[in-house]
Amino acid sequence: MIRSPYIRRGLAAAGLTLTGAIALSACAGGAAPAAEAEGEDAGHGSITVQQSWIKNEEFAGEFYATTKGYYEEAGFDEVTLLEGPSTGVAELMGGTVQVALNDPLAVGAAVANEGATIKMIGATFQKNPFTVLSLKDGADIATVDDLKGKKIGVQDSNRAAFDAFLEANGIGQDELEIVAVQYDPAPLTNGEVDGFYAYLTNEALTVKLAGNEITNLPLADNGFPLVAETVSVTDQYLAENRELLKDFLVAEIKGWTDVLADPEQAAEDVVADFGTDLDPVKTLEAMNAQAELISTPDTEANGLFTITEEMQQATVDSLAGAGIDVAVEDIFDLSLLDEVYAENPELVDYAG
Repeated sequence: MIRSPYIRRGLAAAGLTLTGAIALSACAGGAAPAAEAEGEDAGHGSITVQQSWIKNEEFAGEFYATTKGYYEEAGFDEVTLLEGPSTGVAELMGGTVQVALNDPLAVGAAVANEGATIKMIGATFQKNPFTVLSLKDGADIATVDDLKGKKIGVQDSNRAAFDAFLEANGIGQDELEIVAVQYDPAPLTNGEVDGFYAYLTNEALTVKLAGNEITNLPLADNGFPLVAETVSVTDQYLAENRELLKDFLVAEIKGWTDVLADPEQAAEDVVADFGTDLDPVKTLEAMNAQAELISTPDTEANGLFTITEEMQQATVDSLAGAGIDVAVEDIFDLSLLDEVYAENPELVDYAG
């Protein structure tokens, strides 16, 4: 079965009961407080980062930060990348990891519904990869209006987000048929549905590489703006380890700068030394597809991982449409990145 890098982290996963984990939140700062030192004198010890999915191109920046020594330069003895799938919320609140790479749906739901104390301090993807995928010689769903009268396959974990997308575009659920599907896009290619809730970096490529001409209706460009692959930490860990997290972000920026400078080489390196049994062709396609989600005019102006105030608010508004009621200040804290780029202005120009 094909698994998407984001689907299994959706609202169903985000809604997992966190009572036990939150009870452990006093431990969420990790085993021991990190030293608050700066620059090359920083001694941050070891930390663990929870990936949202398997080791593939989605975490190429973290892979490069490890193999090229950027984490070491930043003062870390070791940064362990813990393979998913996981939203990282329970691990953060339980203190078993210090950083999680996840998304606003998971964080927002945990904060709003479970009382989690988590902040997103940056985002790798400025645009979410959600899309309604269709076949060019089939329904060819190119506009929001094209959804009307169609049969759309949506996973249960993504239903709330899809409903929010429809609401944002003024489309009633009675104007189309929503069919529950799993993660394999076979119902689309078999003609069982006209459209399929998918990811630009995954199922869309799977169907395309199987020899089909496809049409994408990206949600980010059609009323559902939402950042993705966010860097998340607990409020406590943020308060106690600002310099550590700033140094971590510097290493992340350097790693992703190298990825974006040569996506083809990064794809080769990920297949050879990072992931397991990855398809080289699909990995390269996904690397190029995600580069368009990572690098935008806003990041070119402000630096990687930054999220404009407008995008923070747009993300919160999108969450509200999915029934997640939070304010910007409840889930975002971009102050660390502000300091990182003020202290390292050369990092802003990642595009060269």
